[in-house]
Amino acid sequence: MTTSTTHAETLCLHHGHRADPTTGAVAVPIYQTTSFDLGTTARAEDLFALAELGNVYTRIMNPTCDVLEQRVAALEGGAAALAVASGQAATT
Repeated sequence: MTTSTTHAETLCLHHGHRADPTTGAVAVPIYQTTSFDLGTTARAEDLFALAELGNVYTRIMNPTCDVLEQRVAALEGGAAALAVASGQAATT
């Protein structure tokens, strides 16, 4: 049995994202928003309690940053990665 290794360049371009099913666009969209529609108050409660994974506020979770984190984790061979915009977390 042979083992295939994905090259770093391929991971940088493709990991953590699939083409948009509606438009067929393959590039990762840049979500330039600070907040997201939370739906119901019950769902908002679950999101803020971290009982449900989802987008709440762009500094907490953003779809564009999620793809970046997945790609960094794949490149580093880690289970996960965390990208932060600013503050003390960005310096440690």
